[in-house]
Amino acid sequence: MSTDILNDESYMKLALDMAGKAAGQTGINPVVGCVVVKNGRIVGLGAHLKRGEGHAEVHALAMAGAEAEGATVYVTLEPCSHFGKTPPCCERIIEAKAARVVVACEDPNPKVAGSGVRRLREAGIEVEVGLLGDESRRMNEAFNKYITTGLPFVTAKTAMTLDGKIAAKTGDSRYVSGPESRERVHTMRHRHMAVMVGVDTVLADDPELTTRLSVPAVHPVRIVVDSQLRLPPDARLLDGAGAPAIVLTTERADATKRQALEKAGAAVIPCGTGPKVDLTEAMRTLGKMEIGSILLEGGGKLNGAMLEAGLIDKIVLFVAAKLIGGPGAPEAFTFDGYEKMSEALELREVTVETVGRDVCIAGYPDYGRRKP
Repeated sequence: MSTDILNDESYMKLALDMAGKAAGQTGINPVVGCVVVKNGRIVGLGAHLKRGEGHAEVHALAMAGAEAEGATVYVTLEPCSHFGKTPPCCERIIEAKAARVVVACEDPNPKVAGSGVRRLREAGIEVEVGLLGDESRRMNEAFNKYITTGLPFVTAKTAMTLDGKIAAKTGDSRYVSGPESRERVHTMRHRHMAVMVGVDTVLADDPELTTRLSVPAVHPVRIVVDSQLRLPPDARLLDGAGAPAIVLTTERADATKRQALEKAGAAVIPCGTGPKVDLTEAMRTLGKMEIGSILLEGGGKLNGAMLEAGLIDKIVLFVAAKLIGGPGAPEAFTFDGYEKMSEALELREVTVETVGRDVCIAGYPDYGRRKP
């Protein structure tokens, strides 16, 4: 039996829990949960489940029915006030005659940004904002970036040994981390709209880049950075069985190779005129394609290039209790580096946890003056 105290926070935690369960299936929309409570009883529950369909408030109020009148509505994100693919949720709450609304945080979407709260207050409904706001913002960190910048939120995931290697000197990398960490990674794939690797990773491992869990899960769009179009048309990630495949290349790419990859089912997109893919332009292009979050599973070169360009928003690093050695063994991040330790790029808001026999370190790069 739960020993939690029954209060506003406990109901908001329930709303957050429901929102989190839908992570990965709402596209560029945020995950949102809603709980309707009247006279000490939960009378309605809801979560946003799919872009273009009813929002969390709509589902919860539909369940509550007439009981919504005079009730308190707990919602993890400010109710929308504009007509998008669905009608405004704040009007639905007003029509239901709720007495009080508790909101975790305001919506950063410029089309909402406080107007939903204002509309509810104008209708005479008591509104409180800020309860577990940090938790709600963290849950929607990808949405928050995408809706304000048009750029995807990039999470760099890598696994390395204690001596900083992501593979043996022979290139063998099966497996650096343990089964529990790999299961966590597949869950991360489910929760991101796309997974991105460099062509060297494909040539070495021929991965499918799908989501493989004990239950059905969502497959991410598969993205390969390949400036010279070395990707074989028979690569497993082009089988079409999992999700669409995108190849990022340059204007200099060979037209014949491009046609072969397109015939195999890939969308080949030139980004930049130089010898290498312009990663900043690539992120802008992917954002316009409504890809709001990317799990970067690249090798050291791609990871390093993305880091140098200031394009990685979060790093999740699994450290295995292993030593592999080898001066030529690949590293997690390969870039020119800084001359002094005082110049090193640091992570903020760092968390550390054990996952099986591995240690998972996560945080957000603090680019400071270095970020373009």
